[in-house]
Amino acid sequence: MFKTIIVHVDDSPSMDARLRAAAWLAKAHDAHLVGSAATGLSWPAYALLTGSMALTPIDEFDSLRESGRSSLARFAERARLLGVQSVEQRLVEDEHRDALLLQSRYADLVVTSLDDGGQSAMRGLPQYLALHSARPVLAVPPAYAGEPLAENIVAAWDGSVTALRAIAAALPLLERARAVHLALVNPEREGDLHGDEPGADMALYLARHGVRVEVEAVHTDKPAGTALLEIVRATGAGLLVAGAFGRSRYREIVLGGVTRVLLDRSTVPVLFAH
Repeated sequence: MFKTIIVHVDDSPSMDARLRAAAWLAKAHDAHLVGSAATGLSWPAYALLTGSMALTPIDEFDSLRESGRSSLARFAERARLLGVQSVEQRLVEDEHRDALLLQSRYADLVVTSLDDGGQSAMRGLPQYLALHSARPVLAVPPAYAGEPLAENIVAAWDGSVTALRAIAAALPLLERARAVHLALVNPEREGDLHGDEPGADMALYLARHGVRVEVEAVHTDKPAGTALLEIVRATGAGLLVAGAFGRSRYREIVLGGVTRVLLDRSTVPVLFAH
């Protein structure tokens, strides 16, 4: 069960979508929803940056605090309108990533937004959190409008530890789902991880948890991330579960990667774990 859910709070256009997803989960699991806003840097760091300028640093920093408080107040009001019973506001005087990473230790799930393809300071946030946090991350596309997350789910399975951790983290949702599609892309390439019948052992494991699961193995020349998104579209799934893989920025740009494809192109929420 998800009993404490952290949602990243800011004033970006994608805020409403991620709050809708967080609220859906909070209501489904009777969870406590924590809104986390950040000033963007700590007061000592801000004073150091502005101390030599013709500014009054404390007044400038107070404006950052006030902006965060206003965002949190809107979050709390909207969350209650969406039916969330237990809501908390937290303002952290730190960088957004560090604030969420620290608070994730005391939650079951972190909710943020998928990358929008822009160059904002939040680009890469879901991947950063998934790779550095001990908790799973739900990354929500800006177009998400509140559709049920646990009706129809695609779970990516390649035999890796990261995929295993993602599936284990998603069990509270998988157990509720009407249908779970265990997706394998070119499983013959990782034969030593799958056994004689790719997907069979994981499907049996999930079935013992009461998950209604079927194996979807595809053989394609397309990149794995693209193939997974095609399975999502074909099955009408509302959620994708996947392990998060990290690479250097250079290798991500040159080679792409499953995680990068999902972050950039998924039209449904993605639950990542590492």
